Amino acid sequence: MKTQYQTTVSATGGRNGHVKSEDGFVDFDVLMPKELGGKGGATNPEQLLAAGYAACFDSALNLVIGKAKVKPEGETTVKATVGIGPNDAGGFQLAVKLSVEIPGVEKDKAQELVEQAHQVCPYSNATRGNIDVELEVI
Repeated sequence: MKTQYQTTVSATGGRNGHVKSEDGFVDFDVLMPKELGGKGGATNPEQLLAAGYAACFDSALNLVIGKAKVKPEGETTVKATVGIGPNDAGGFQLAVKLSVEIPGVEKDKAQELVEQAHQVCPYSNATRGNIDVELEVI
């Protein structure tokens, strides 16, 4: 791979700590959600993954839509739902559901475009075979 962009973010204090990027754009506390025994009240790693995956997948989707010369009736929307839970090996694992809306595009065509975007998106390529990713056209 020829790297075109890279970034660095440091974390201190783990799930109840602070994250900061070298450029300063990311600079905030993270807290474990109440559902995992934390106090909540701040963002957490799963929300950050959901935000990054949704944005990246939406970009990949629009790339695919442009190449296919499809004209949606409005902006596409990708909602990423990230779950975390224990696995059978004593650790934890993630699962993702991507709910995708392509206004004015017939459902079968939209499904085809979403499947193509799943092959293009770097997050999808990074997670493929490692976590369950469900694709849903809404």
